[in-house]
Amino acid sequence: MSVAMPRAAQGFRIGEAAHASGVSAANIRYYEKQGLMAPQGRGDNSYRLYSDADVHTLRFIRLCRAMDMSLDEVRTLLGLDLRSKTDCDAACVALDAHLGHVRERLRELRALEKDLLALRNSCDGSDAQCHIIESLHARADAQPLRGERGTSATRHV
Repeated sequence: MSVAMPRAAQGFRIGEAAHASGVSAANIRYYEKQGLMAPQGRGDNSYRLYSDADVHTLRFIRLCRAMDMSLDEVRTLLGLDLRSKTDCDAACVALDAHLGHVRERLRELRALEKDLLALRNSCDGSDAQCHIIESLHARADAQPLRGERGTSATRHV
């Protein structure tokens, strides 16, 4: 059962909007700066005030971000009209592009999982030294140094 938040007749203050939407006050300010929400008016007491529609927009943003959408993808979806066939097509295109990013990330994560499993299987703890740590040091040594040329890295063994 949900308990309604008391609010001023003019709208939600930022803390109330944060609570009602599940988006932190800092993120609300950030989304305003990023143009995902219009800058809000202020009440007589100079507090920012948010409407029910603003809280809905914040929930929409939170949902999209939970689906790992970028701010640009969220901005695109926020700008679409759910009653427009053309905008429905644009939403499909945006989601298809995001699905492509998710699928690529899944491929990367599967490769990472395979690499981590191989690393984990390289050591059962029965030898005199840990082959996991040894392998990680070897990988670190194989990486090029950034910035400083001609210096050697110190290995912590």
